[in-house]
Amino acid sequence: FGSRLCKVQARTPTETTFNLLSSSILAAMASPADKRKIVKKRMKKFPRFQADRFKRMNPAWRKPRGIDGRVRRRFKGSTLMPSIGYGSDKKTRFRLKNGFYKFLVRTPADLEMLLMHNEKYAVEIAHNIGAKKRKEIVERADQLRLYVTNRFARLRAEENE
Repeated sequence: FGSRLCKVQARTPTETTFNLLSSSILAAMASPADKRKIVKKRMKKFPRFQADRFKRMNPAWRKPRGIDGRVRRRFKGSTLMPSIGYGSDKKTRFRLKNGFYKFLVRTPADLEMLLMHNEKYAVEIAHNIGAKKRKEIVERADQLRLYVTNRFARLRAEENE
């Protein structure tokens, strides 16, 4: 399927020019208008109590409801329970690390909604979109100065260069 193009070290002249082009494209992209610092109160997941003991038990959080449960009674040293206090700041909730909000795109026409919002939303191309339509979406996003999070997915080297 061709060579991967987003490598750290360029080995051929074409890869060097590609890396230079991609860095200039990313420099021309919009940066988020709101540069507020994103503060996460907790990065770790809340594991389900005793999920590490049984393989059949899903580690996704479920509230313990037993009459003697030490987690439910919040004993010192036991598993922490999620509560509303762990929530993110309303102004930075759902933000990506780069400061944008994610916007899922399936067609190039979806990008027209973001015409005036290139400093707020970053484009993410849906997982089930083929290479041809991905290329159209990325080109249109560059025209609108939109940041595409997965712009190099399913990208192949040009054969006739």
